[in-house]
Amino acid sequence: MRTSFDPAYFPRLLAIEDRHFWFQARNRVIAAALAPITAALSPGYRVLEAGCGTGNVLRVLAKACPEGTVVGLDSFHQGLRMAARRTTVPLIQGDARVAPFSQPFDIIGLFDVLEHLEEDREVLADIRSLLAPGGALVLTVPANPSLWSYFDEASHHVRRYRERELKNKLVEAGYRLEYVSHYMATIFPLVWLGRKLASALKRSSPPAADRTTELASDELRIVPLVNPLLRFVLSQEARVVARRRKLPFGTSLIAVARRPG
Repeated sequence: MRTSFDPAYFPRLLAIEDRHFWFQARNRVIAAALAPITAALSPGYRVLEAGCGTGNVLRVLAKACPEGTVVGLDSFHQGLRMAARRTTVPLIQGDARVAPFSQPFDIIGLFDVLEHLEEDREVLADIRSLLAPGGALVLTVPANPSLWSYFDEASHHVRRYRERELKNKLVEAGYRLEYVSHYMATIFPLVWLGRKLASALKRSSPPAADRTTELASDELRIVPLVNPLLRFVLSQEARVVARRRKLPFGTSLIAVARRPG
């Protein structure tokens, strides 16, 4: 039976999230996307991160939403135990598809979660029901099916999204689109070439030598000199997102969509 995520990855993520350029760049992009949303809300608004994992993004949400109440939700207790060491926001074990909440949220974050789920349209519709009228969903997903590789397999991904596909699924789930853009544009050629070469090497290995997990783990290494360089270059993309301008390509997508009301 297929599982949406392997909780054995949580310790590995916890060890590198604070320093790895990819997670740092994504956090900056998320904060940039949130700024105009929170600026328009009155104090006391409610924010939920569904699939909060180890709490890496929860700390960003708590900082970006100082006048709101931030809540973390995840189905894996292993991740929530780690999140409790990184943040003081309320944490709940559960599934957003079976809403454990009596009050709606003004903002819901879904950060690199949707690609793990077979029934993505249904999940988006369930998430919409947790939003207050006019509330915002902010989500990130991996982009471009041509980048599908051992990394997606090891990460238990179901798909990588095309921009049009993501837009269509959001609209079909009842959202009003506000902003959609690629990001991680700078590393696109590096990721494409690196994964193609690594996949070719994997195919040339003996059949018994399944290197999928090993190759995926290599991408999570902190490489001196390279890591700070990519962190700096990618940090510039947050400025593009803050201005609600679009990047034409990238390895990831970010979207802001509203529940009509």
